[in-house]
Amino acid sequence: MTLATFGAGCFWGVEYFFKQVDGVVNAKCGYMGGKDQFQTYEEVKTGTTGHAEVVQVEFDESIVSYEELLAVFWQNHNPTTLNKQGGDIGNQYRSAIFFHDKHQKDTAVRSKLDLAKSGKWGIKHIVTEIVPIQQFHPAEEYHQNYLEKNELPSCHISY
Repeated sequence: MTLATFGAGCFWGVEYFFKQVDGVVNAKCGYMGGKDQFQTYEEVKTGTTGHAEVVQVEFDESIVSYEELLAVFWQNHNPTTLNKQGGDIGNQYRSAIFFHDKHQKDTAVRSKLDLAKSGKWGIKHIVTEIVPIQQFHPAEEYHQNYLEKNELPSCHISY
């Protein structure tokens, strides 16, 4: 199994979309990219810790490729809004790809460039960070499978 980690706004919707992908074994909500060792949701949501809400995806590369996961990532958030997704505002909602190895880094950079060249976003600049992984802090249990547990539809808009 292989890991990939993405930040694309509120992690509930991000988790939901990745769990729909054949070959994704698990998708877990959590926090990454901050300056402190461990944070709770209450601290992260203030926007002062530097952590992003992320989803760590465990996937079977014989079924789904990292490139296909990147396509899901790009399709389900707006990568041109800095520290904002819909009504969620703050650096905890930033668009970010946390790469686990050189292949993921190179693939993510190429994918971002291809998206920019595609013209899908017009002249808007894609602000998605592509940065090395840091320590992953799983979110509290009540955040895991939140939409499913609460019988809610996805909170993200596909682009």
